[in-house]
Amino acid sequence: MFYHLAWWLREIGDIPGINLFGYVTFRAAAAAIFALLISLVVGPRIIAALKRMQIGEQAKSELQQVGNHSLKAGTPTMGGLIVLAAVLIPTLLWANVQNMYVILAVFVTAALGAVGFLDDYLKVVKKMRKGLIGRYKIVGQVATGLVVGSVMYFAPHWFSPEFSSVATLTTVPFAKHVSFDFGVLFIPVVIFIITATSNAVNLTDGLDGLCIGTVGVSALTLAVIAYFSGNAFFADYLNIMHLRGADELAIFCAAIVGAAMGFLWYNAYPAQVFMGDTGSLALGGAIGILCVLIKKEFLLPIVGGIFFAETVSVIIQVTWFKLTKKRFGEGRRVLLMAPLHHHFEKSGWHESKIVTRFYIIAIMLAIITMASFKVR
Repeated sequence: MFYHLAWWLREIGDIPGINLFGYVTFRAAAAAIFALLISLVVGPRIIAALKRMQIGEQAKSELQQVGNHSLKAGTPTMGGLIVLAAVLIPTLLWANVQNMYVILAVFVTAALGAVGFLDDYLKVVKKMRKGLIGRYKIVGQVATGLVVGSVMYFAPHWFSPEFSSVATLTTVPFAKHVSFDFGVLFIPVVIFIITATSNAVNLTDGLDGLCIGTVGVSALTLAVIAYFSGNAFFADYLNIMHLRGADELAIFCAAIVGAAMGFLWYNAYPAQVFMGDTGSLALGGAIGILCVLIKKEFLLPIVGGIFFAETVSVIIQVTWFKLTKKRFGEGRRVLLMAPLHHHFEKSGWHESKIVTRFYIIAIMLAIITMASFKVR
């Protein structure tokens, strides 16, 4: 909104400082600050409202003997509403809302936030233990990915005139002048990425501050990449795909970073509120769509390495358990417990130590991600 208002004011006359609104870097910084302030101002009110309505985390029997999880029952959940407000409002205020990159990023975040909200609502308000049935949740994720994939595949001209030539392409990490064309498989790939990433971030949301902190690190990394991708000079210098208009995504990413810092204020150990599926599915979808839009799908296992490891740990644990049960009549486990963070908890690590070390790994992976543009 401010972006369009500034352009309108520029037509009226020469107003000092109005040109600042034309710079992505200025608007990204403003979005991050607004997101942080919204989290800090709105957060306590939403937490208080959740407490009044007795919308608290239900006790999970499988975690009663792990760490301090027995003490977390009753902690307000659905705090993802704070995150959604802190991400979407600054984005709509500071970004070019006519930019198709921004439109799709906002759409995915809002759509998956709605799916997560429905799941949380059924669990904590309607007291349905399993919440939204898994297949219905998948339908929402697939439908969201289908919309995004279809827009990018069938209407690439909505992004920019030259986007048609790269619509189904992606870059290959650590390889110069190498791209990969998904071709007719592009739409299924987009559906898979958005579904997988939203579920991966959801799996990571198991310890105080773990999910929101690692998402913030990933979003900051993607903000830099989005800015470089949309800037002709930097894109040429780094030999990466130039995507005109993609730099507006840096504002969306900055809003996520600001929201992450603000929510972490309340979600750090011991957590005053949990984000629930409302936040984790939305943020997971946001990370996924960002990688799709800036053509860095193959970087997801690195920039989102924590989420990737958490998901793989669950796949390995479940697969091995089923195979050994079929062969020996009794299921066996590779890890003490899955996802991965619970394995370390059962190993005796304190929750805060696990979260801090995962942060360190996330930062290292972010550095590797950025290094991939020069180490080729």
